[in-house]
Amino acid sequence: MKRVFFNFLMIALAGLLAPSCGNPSKMAESAEQVSVTCEPQVLEVVAGKINAGVTVSFPEKFFHPKAVVEVVPVIVYDGGESALEPVMLQGEDVAGNYYPISEAGGSISRNFTFDYVEGMEKCHLELRMTVIYKDERIPFAAPYKVADGANTTYMLVKKGTALPYAPDAYQPVIAEQNEAQILYLINSSTVRPSQLKTDEIKAFQEFLTNLKEDSRRTIKNTEIVAYASPDGKEDFNAELSERRAKTATDAFNKRINNKNVAIETTVDSRNVDEDWDGFQELVSNSNIEDKDLILRVLEMYSDPAVREREIKNMSEVYTILKDEILPQLRRARFIANIEFTNYSDEELVALVNDNIEILDEEALLHAASLINDNDVKITVYQKAIDKYGSDRADLNLGITYLRMGKLAEAEAALANVDGKDCPYYANAMGVVYLRKGDNAKAAEMFGKCSLKEAQYNMAVIDILNGKYADAQTKLKGEGGFNEALANILTGNLDAASGILGDAKCACKNYLKAVIAARQGNADAANAALKIAESSEALAARAANDIEFAKIR
Repeated sequence: MKRVFFNFLMIALAGLLAPSCGNPSKMAESAEQVSVTCEPQVLEVVAGKINAGVTVSFPEKFFHPKAVVEVVPVIVYDGGESALEPVMLQGEDVAGNYYPISEAGGSISRNFTFDYVEGMEKCHLELRMTVIYKDERIPFAAPYKVADGANTTYMLVKKGTALPYAPDAYQPVIAEQNEAQILYLINSSTVRPSQLKTDEIKAFQEFLTNLKEDSRRTIKNTEIVAYASPDGKEDFNAELSERRAKTATDAFNKRINNKNVAIETTVDSRNVDEDWDGFQELVSNSNIEDKDLILRVLEMYSDPAVREREIKNMSEVYTILKDEILPQLRRARFIANIEFTNYSDEELVALVNDNIEILDEEALLHAASLINDNDVKITVYQKAIDKYGSDRADLNLGITYLRMGKLAEAEAALANVDGKDCPYYANAMGVVYLRKGDNAKAAEMFGKCSLKEAQYNMAVIDILNGKYADAQTKLKGEGGFNEALANILTGNLDAASGILGDAKCACKNYLKAVIAARQGNADAANAALKIAESSEALAARAANDIEFAKIR
């Protein structure tokens, strides 16, 4: 009797554990016997996608041999839900092409990929199952919640913040020269008094005199260079030019820099034996009919004697050279080397407000680089554009608008740039495309650019594409927000923390909060969040950010 009761009990128990043996509806009623796992357990958005690896396991005697089970993966989030195509499973007696699950039990693993939709920062993944038997659909009582999510930390990346301005060529100190010259008679080293009374010499003396009252100009030294014309014997010309250097120096010290001028200067004198360079310049700028032939002789022959011989062979031409060119090469030059002290940075900023019209193109470009107020900076660049047609001002105006987040205005300014082969232009246009979401075009522009900032911006594309290690390499040494973010995304939390240091701004403290939360330091995370939440946008993000789920 006991044996009969025991057998009856086992049969009844088997009936409870094997709901499919009778009615397929028992499968839906025994949903708790199905095991569902997911990797990762916390979903993450990577390159705009959410990937989840889900495994569903069915126990022995669960799956009715004539039933079909429809499995629908769904992400549920605030504002909606996103479902994928169902996965269809079938019992072993079903004549179909679905994935078979035997009566002995079994499992199925599938990777599901969802497109990210705004709002999925706070979501969960669930599986909805329905038993299909003949014409009947029997839903499981409740869906299986398999994972929470989704982590969108990579979306914090700052797009195109590496925006250097095209440099100006402003010189704090400018080298200037002022000069005059005297002429000698052929084969003579005597300075004629008339040569010291020319308008050219008088103007030179006046310049030297006025230097004493010019607070911005300082004379560094005076050069005296004496020449012999390239006709006659070389050794004679060498001695002649040397004597001319001496007499010219004496004339400068006694007659030009006289007691009325009396400017202190170091005088450096030298001589050029035969002035072939001056000869070539004068011929090039002349109207001599056969000047091309003369210049060709100079190009063909380097030996002075050969040059002179070949030129003298052109008898008619040589007569013109002897009368019009050679006399101008029997000379001595007086060259005053001056340093002009340009406007200081403080003076430039003041002139922008008080007398902007006196500033040249380089001064305007440099002044704009010193000004923090973007509206004033724009005014200065616009002045350089209007007054000088400055291409760099158009470029830097566009970069200013990009830094201000004014994309349309930036595009309009950059469209006016003529020098589109400039690396600063390529980098700026890459940022334009990056912010418009055209990552392929952005990468093309950054690839044309030699600036290190272009590599920093290329790293943004890597982050957006889920290539975090590549981004970390490109950003190494950048020392800013994006480098810290790349290290967080690759799990290098200590390195990221070191980059952020004692940052006080809201955005960097948000990253500090993420690091602390991942390290399980709730106090540090909340302290950093308190600073970060001074930004309304970051406060709203933090409210739904799964990074902080364990510290709330």
